[in-house]
Amino acid sequence: MGEKTLSTHISLTDYENAVAPTDRFATSDVTPILLGLFGEVGSVMSTSKKFHREKSAFTGYRQDVEEELGDTLWYVAALCRRLEISLSDVFAEVVESEGFSICVTANGDPGGPLAKVLNISELAPLDAILMRMGKQSASLLDLKSGSLEAKPLLLEFIRTYIEALQASKVSFVAVLDRNIEKVRGRFLSPSPQELPDFDAGFPEEEQLPRKFEIEITQRADGRSYLRWNRVFIGDPLSDNIGDPDGYRFHDVFHFANAAILHWSPTFRALIKHKRKSKKDIDEAQDSGRAIVVDEGLSAYIFSYAKSLNFFEDQRGVSFDLLKAIQNFVQGYEVEQCPLHLWESAIIQGYDVFRQMRENEGGIVIGDRHARTLRYKPLGGEI
Repeated sequence: MGEKTLSTHISLTDYENAVAPTDRFATSDVTPILLGLFGEVGSVMSTSKKFHREKSAFTGYRQDVEEELGDTLWYVAALCRRLEISLSDVFAEVVESEGFSICVTANGDPGGPLAKVLNISELAPLDAILMRMGKQSASLLDLKSGSLEAKPLLLEFIRTYIEALQASKVSFVAVLDRNIEKVRGRFLSPSPQELPDFDAGFPEEEQLPRKFEIEITQRADGRSYLRWNRVFIGDPLSDNIGDPDGYRFHDVFHFANAAILHWSPTFRALIKHKRKSKKDIDEAQDSGRAIVVDEGLSAYIFSYAKSLNFFEDQRGVSFDLLKAIQNFVQGYEVEQCPLHLWESAIIQGYDVFRQMRENEGGIVIGDRHARTLRYKPLGGEI
């Protein structure tokens, strides 16, 4: 898959409006926002430390800096919201102060042919800037909502933030673009019209079924067997571990991916619905390596879920797990799916898995139109 095309420019007002719906904290409570800001500044400093330690071996440095600076700005915007001041106005006040050099440049947006480029005239080394940012974020911890001291401290912090952007040599557009995509994809339910359908344009025999029922039975040998449309598919599975944990039913997770993400190279291979009419899609998205990614991801999430009682009584999963998944599937079509959709696939998949494990079998009912996965007992009602 190609690299996402970045915007030519993003106004801070547009950024603030885009991320505001993802703010789930109480509007009257500033404490979690200040704690979050302090934590994100620490993450930026940690990324810089890793770069010092690992040098060229830290290949994800730029991407990590963009992400952490984006998360930092999210908390700055949230703080501005609680102080009832505009993020854009605060930035404007900072750049109108001394110490900036200004250059008028051509802009890539036809609606605004000219733009001002502002740079800090005398820039300290990045480490010194980050140390100062850390001290400023610590000072902000003492703020109370509505404090008269809030704005001067915030202006000082934002000036240092701009210095950190410039010293890090990252694109501010990339920082904003990626943060908008990340937080909206994580916290907002996607519109069905905005979600990808990886089967669009392919013949029916090459598509994942829009609706399906898969029967999973366990025999006396402890192995699980799959049957679709009255035909056995795949190989019988055991847990393949000394301490039985139910992994013999892990195909449920592939069915969840198919129903909710519209993606599962493993399921395609099981029912022989690979998209062979387009050789590049068949080889890159439906064949060996993609299947390994699908299976590897299933095993990785399972190891994580096992220590959490397989997500029982949980309505969500950790952001760190979702980010790890996002990294895991880079280069494959499913990377287009927002994190919120991944979370839904995991929660629904493990709900069915727990019932399957408890009853030693059952029927998986998938509906790609509704993006749902359900469990039905063998010979019983839903």
